[in-house]
Amino acid sequence: MDIKLFVNVTSRAWALAILSNLHAGVAGRQAPLLAATGASRTAFAQSMDHLITVGLLERNPGYGHPLRPEFRLTSLGVSAAAMANKIQSVAGKEDQDLLRRSWTLPVLTTLHTPSRFNDIKRSLPSITDRALSQSLKIMEVRSWVCRAVDETARPPRSIYSAVNAGAAISQATAPEIRFV
Repeated sequence: MDIKLFVNVTSRAWALAILSNLHAGVAGRQAPLLAATGASRTAFAQSMDHLITVGLLERNPGYGHPLRPEFRLTSLGVSAAAMANKIQSVAGKEDQDLLRRSWTLPVLTTLHTPSRFNDIKRSLPSITDRALSQSLKIMEVRSWVCRAVDETARPPRSIYSAVNAGAAISQATAPEIRFV
């Protein structure tokens, strides 16, 4: 999966949880998925529509009722769901709110090696300085990212590294993502 698609998929709060649950064997209908994710109906519907638009999910054409459709993963969706399941298994229950934030996973993916702010920004061309700064601060507070200052450089530069759960997530996602 390329980084642009990964950023697009993770831009919806419940997309990762939906993909992970489908990979884990939860039935591809609205009621079981809604119960498994814990999302509100509106947010869930928006995430499902987004996953269909991106091409990771499709309606199962051979399944019954039009008001209770069943969804299935596309071929691209199968690999995305496997990665989503890896991420969900690494992160704890208390970390789910952070995983639902739109830039958390793309930023962590770039931190598979220690990086400076501008290196991260170059890897994620669509991220704004403010969004990147906020994401790094939130993950630093949760001990997912460690910020070190290189005093020998002129001017001094911050170097960010993924640590703890952030490092585990970064190592799970980085081999699957292609940076263009």
